[in-house]
Parts: sequence; C-alpha cells; structure tokens
Amino acid sequence: MELPVLRAGSGKPLVFVHGYLGGSAQWQDQFAAFSGTYDVIAPDLPGFGQAAMLPGPSRIPDFAASVMACIDRLGIGAFTLLGHSMGGMIVQEIAARHPDRIDGLVLYGTGPLGLMPDRFEPIETSMARLAAEGVSATADRISATWFRDGVAAQGYPPTRDIARKAHPEAARNALIAMRDWDGRDALNHLPKHCRIIWGDQDRSYRWPQVHSLWTGISGAELSVIPGASHAAHMEKPLLFNALLRDFLENI
Repeated sequence: MELPVLRAGSGKPLVFVHGYLGGSAQWQDQFAAFSGTYDVIAPDLPGFGQAAMLPGPSRIPDFAASVMACIDRLGIGAFTLLGHSMGGMIVQEIAARHPDRIDGLVLYGTGPLGLMPDRFEPIETSMARLAAEGVSATADRISATWFRDGVAAQGYPPTRDIARKAHPEAARNALIAMRDWDGRDALNHLPKHCRIIWGDQDRSYRWPQVHSLWTGISGAELSVIPGASHAAHMEKPLLFNALLRDFLENI
C-alpha cells in the first residue's frame, strides 16, 4: 500500500520525514511557512499517523525505501530532505543511497547512531514499558520528554494525539530498527549541503550525537536553538523556520 502524504505549495520540493511516534500532521507550522514558495511534502511513515494501518518495518533501510517509493510515485526528481529524530536516521540512509537526488540535507534532533547514548531512557526500557503499558500510555509519556515544559507545553496535546495513533507492533518494530542502526560509516558520503539543527535541551539526542554529525559530515553547518528540546520546530517555530529558510536560500 502507498504511504499517505500531505502536500501543498509549488516550487522546489521540500520533503519532511517525521520521527518515532510522529506523523505528517506535526509539520503544520512548516507547511504554513514554506508552502508559499516550495512544494512541501510530508509522508506518514508506515505504522504511524495516517499510515497506522500499514506494517511497520524493523529496519531503518526499509523505512528509507518506503519514503523513496513515495517520492518516486509523486514524480519528484531532486529534492531537499529534512528528517527529525528517527526520521533523521531514515534521511541519512536515503542521502547515502541516493546522493544524486539530494539538493540539501537537514538533520534535525538526530544523530548517526540508533542506540542513543544518554537517551532519556534506554531503548530496551522503552520496549519493555511499551509492552507493559501499551501505545497510549507510551505516547503520553514519551511525548512529554520532547518539550522543555513537558505536558504543560502548548505543542504537547497535538503531539501526544499523533503519537497515540501508532500501531503497537509498528511502535515496537521501530524501536528495534533504531536500536540496530548505525550510520557512522556513511557520514563522509553524505551531501556537503547539510545543516544540523538541534535544541540545546534535547533529552533524546544529546550533544555527543550532534557533535558526531557535525564533525563527521564534511562542510556541515550547525544551528543550535536555545531553550528548546526535541520538538524545537513546535516550541520555537519562528526561529526554527528562519534557520531552515536561511539554509534553503543558500543551497
């Protein structure tokens, strides 16, 4: 089955790939900011969001293949690609496999290693709690860690609601996919037109992960958003969008 996709605007293609327990609906501020000048595209990954009925892969390369199949179905040639969190792992995989298709690469709140050191909790703990507590409780709990202000954050309720849509098996498989993925050997093959965006209070991807990306990708730029956590694009959308627009206008 084909991935559901949100699409708006016209111009050069700009593709957003969400992360674990995410969905295309999380990019509303970015659609509003960029669809006037870009062809903005955001698929739902299999097993999540509007694609919760689709089987969820247990390998990052399989997620990457599903996104590329969606892009090819839309008839897109070259494009700029942004990935958040687990989506950042997926877009690293895409960029390494299809460098000739990538005009620019944005790695946001992510790193080169799926088994994330210093994550707010080990992935194995997340897997055990998912099995014991179910998707809804997991969605509520983990979504809160993505915001500096936790459940009090303005963006928490919609983010939580998107996360709750995940299929239980897909949620488990995606944790396996992250745990087993290591993209460090491919960093020097990623496009030189690359910007890394990171909230300085991110509890999922700490500074060592971000530093590895920044130093491992030749020519990569780094933008740090102060006072923001893992969902910086929702916590500080104006600053996030300004940093993204600056990158887009200079590639």
